[in-house]
Amino acid sequence: MASVTNFNPHGVFLPLFLVLAATATATTRPYTFLPRPRVGYYSSACWNVESIVRSVVQSNYFTNPANAPGILRMHFHDCFVRGCDGSILLDGPNSEKTAIPNQSLRGFNVIEEAKTQLEIACPLTVSCADILALAARDFVVLTGGPWWPVPLGRLDGRVSLASNVDLPEPTDSVAVQKQRFAAKYLNTQDLVVLAAGHTIGTVGCGVFRDRFFNYKNTGSPDPTINPNFVPQIQSQCPLNGNAATRVALDLGSEGQFDTSYLNNLRFGRGVLESDQVLWNDPETRPIVERLLGLRFPFLLFGPEFARSMSKMSLTEVKTGLDGEIRRVCSAIN
Repeated sequence: MASVTNFNPHGVFLPLFLVLAATATATTRPYTFLPRPRVGYYSSACWNVESIVRSVVQSNYFTNPANAPGILRMHFHDCFVRGCDGSILLDGPNSEKTAIPNQSLRGFNVIEEAKTQLEIACPLTVSCADILALAARDFVVLTGGPWWPVPLGRLDGRVSLASNVDLPEPTDSVAVQKQRFAAKYLNTQDLVVLAAGHTIGTVGCGVFRDRFFNYKNTGSPDPTINPNFVPQIQSQCPLNGNAATRVALDLGSEGQFDTSYLNNLRFGRGVLESDQVLWNDPETRPIVERLLGLRFPFLLFGPEFARSMSKMSLTEVKTGLDGEIRRVCSAIN
């Protein structure tokens, strides 16, 4: 979530809008949606949905491993704007895709490829929002991360506006990040665990370069950065260099899902300010320490990431009459 971006661990459950499902005509929605997503939702209507998505994900991962962090970030950006409804996938002159934080997203072709295959196997049955949630999980698995059961049964939203895009910023304080996550019924532990998704992926120099050269117009780097880390990043992102040049968020382990990212925060080697402050803040640091096995009770990063991802994927989902099953993911029906 390269522009990433609260929290009683294990205790907050998402209040979902329980809307009675309505059966539409066979030309628009041949499958009746239940009020709430659940594991095994397509077991009778499209029994091989997960294997189809997984096959597409695998082929695209081996062709271009950068699709893994790309789709993970896309799922995050989708869920944080109007909920997990696939609105990030819609084309249009003023759609979410056109907002500055989303212009560097990659992997839209992966979701469309999976949708094309599912329309052949199970026409007008599987939503693009569900495909995106499944693909994010499957890409994480391919990088060495955890597998988790993905609740399915979301509908696709019909609205996608760049003006609605208000995502966590790379300069956000912990207090601001907590507010943003709390608005999505996610707690402080979810914040830390999901931010650690930066264990895979890269970020453009223009997003963070000032922090390493002229932090808050001081003419010097951010004092919380490890001094030995400063020249390394400065050499990769020269002051007058290309702002689009990309740098690993987890240097030394950017393609592997592990705790290296968290360990980098411990030693002042966080690329983004919004990441590094997680180690410096008295509320979030103990969570990082537990994930690293430095403080009891320990937290296992893989299972905790899976739990928080599943929780996030249920944010403001569309059900019942709230949405539709798109024929293609880039346009409403």
